Amino acid sequence: MRSFVNVNPRDWKDAVGKLRQLNAVPAGGGSDLLGMIKEHLVEPDVLVHLKAVKGADVISWMTKPRGMFVGGLVTLEELSSFDPVRKNYTVLAEAAESVATPQIRNVGTLAGNICQRPWCWYYRNGFPCFKAGGKQCFSITGENQFHAIFGGGPSFIVHPSDTAPALLALDAQISIMGPSGTRQVPAAEFFALPSVDAARENVLAKDEVVAAVRLPDAKPNMRSTYNKVMDRETWTHAVVSAAIVLEMDQQVCKSARIVLGGVAPIPWRLPKVEALLAGQRITPELAAQAGELALEGANPLAKNRYKIPLTKAVVRRTLLGLAEKA
Repeated sequence: MRSFVNVNPRDWKDAVGKLRQLNAVPAGGGSDLLGMIKEHLVEPDVLVHLKAVKGADVISWMTKPRGMFVGGLVTLEELSSFDPVRKNYTVLAEAAESVATPQIRNVGTLAGNICQRPWCWYYRNGFPCFKAGGKQCFSITGENQFHAIFGGGPSFIVHPSDTAPALLALDAQISIMGPSGTRQVPAAEFFALPSVDAARENVLAKDEVVAAVRLPDAKPNMRSTYNKVMDRETWTHAVVSAAIVLEMDQQVCKSARIVLGGVAPIPWRLPKVEALLAGQRITPELAAQAGELALEGANPLAKNRYKIPLTKAVVRRTLLGLAEKA
């Protein structure tokens, strides 16, 4: 590991200015970044510690527009245990508490979780793949058990974040700080497919950072949950996950937002399934139809076909369980 300089910015403007230095990278909790430095995937000259920015770790209610403000440097543990989040944005609290281990959740931040780089073993082990600046995806004909079944090509990574599908399901806004100030980007537009840029997973420029997330006002009849299936008990990413938000009128679903994780290079929204559910009572039969429709467009690789029935089952079970909640 080569040496680098640590800097502590006073505010967001100072942080962005320091990021414009040659070979500078932002650091939040640092749990992912440290591993990437050790693996020589990133070799910075300057580490810009965003936790030094005052107010970057605040959670508060907003009045205009109504909703909740979550600073990008709020830890996953703080997010999952904050009562107003658990009550009003359950899907996000459940997603945050599903990440890795308690030790990592006490350090890892919301911004870091949605901006973490892929955990594809080819990328993490020094192969010259698209994500590392190369010209091929080794998973296409290689070990692809945990790779994408939707939206793949030319890279077939899956987005590793648990909180990202929840933010998309909640229709959150991502506050991005850069040289020109703050810009608001809908979560649905923040993540980028490999067909747009095979080397990137989001729309951030090098001198931009995620400063905060804005959650819209939670409706009183809203129900939400996050369901994650893993290949082992802890410290791992989703094989398949589902973030579901339902607006209910007694037993009838007025509207739905359903986003899958672990199956695509971005959080994968299911608009046709959402349309199927709107105005309907969610019965076992309708949930089964939703599970089938969720598979539209799936294109599995040689070793990840098991994700097809798993995705169908996760959508069906999660919908039924959420619809039955009082």
